[in-house]
Amino acid sequence: MIAAVLTDPQDISKRPLRIEEVVRPALQPGHVLLKVRACGVCRTDLHIVEGELPPRREHLIPGHQIVGDVVEGATAELATGTRVGVSWIGGIDGTCWYCRRSMENLCDAPVFTGYTVDGGYAEYALARADFVFPLPQGLDDLHAAPLLCAGIIGFRSLRVAGVEPGERVGLFGFGASAHLAIEVLHAWNCAVYVSTRGASHRQLAKSLGATWVGTETERPPVELDRAITFAPSGDVVIAALASLRKGGVVAINAIHLDYIPQFDYDSLLWGERQIRSVTNMTRADARDFLKIATEIKLHPKSTKFPLSQANEALLAIKNDAIDGAAVIVP
Repeated sequence: MIAAVLTDPQDISKRPLRIEEVVRPALQPGHVLLKVRACGVCRTDLHIVEGELPPRREHLIPGHQIVGDVVEGATAELATGTRVGVSWIGGIDGTCWYCRRSMENLCDAPVFTGYTVDGGYAEYALARADFVFPLPQGLDDLHAAPLLCAGIIGFRSLRVAGVEPGERVGLFGFGASAHLAIEVLHAWNCAVYVSTRGASHRQLAKSLGATWVGTETERPPVELDRAITFAPSGDVVIAALASLRKGGVVAINAIHLDYIPQFDYDSLLWGERQIRSVTNMTRADARDFLKIATEIKLHPKSTKFPLSQANEALLAIKNDAIDGAAVIVP
């Protein structure tokens, strides 16, 4: 099969992904082999390709927002030809303290799709059968792929932040994840305030019904009940914290953060304000989100790239050159 392979993590401007022919993965017990229909491009993929997340494999096929058809390993629940989705968490040990307490997103020995095992920047991908999700017919491949990480993790971010219907919610950064979260927030009758860099991102937020839109560290005109940060920037976290009412919560949706600058505890954190990190997702998050996405007819803004342009897709994400999500279609 043809795949985009990473052997030497480095700046994406150097095009570190090699498009080459590799051996198609062999079926393993408890797994299904998928013919990849589409694979969303995530900022986490960029952190992996550029080495901000330490390499876990000598040769790696990235990609963890996979839409594919089951072609081998069918089960009673997953017939051959079933269209399924695969996300970032590709497996857990099921025995650690966290797994035994229904906190599988914090598993001590997780499998990460496109990081610890090969992912979906390829024509075929192998996935654990109990970590794939049948996809509703109402979502086509191009629009389903970004839901599988950007959508699910954005939804979990709303849960971690404790968002209640009707609240004032700030979204700091407005890329692939935030532009999906805003649709869920509208369904919950929340007023949404967006701070983000890039004129096109601000325009997109306005077009999707944001109550107010400002620059990346600009403070909204009202105090927020909750805020979620989507940019890997400590300065943005501080801007979000400065926008909260007493008792409010900031949820950081970033697997990697550049740094946290010094800040004044008395004015920014005191008053029972909270900072929480968002770590991975659970299968329950995925099922609940896909159900909501179907109900509200969520169709993310997506830009399609062929597999041969995997480097260009990641470069577009890094440079904020597209609105919404990038999706690789083999």
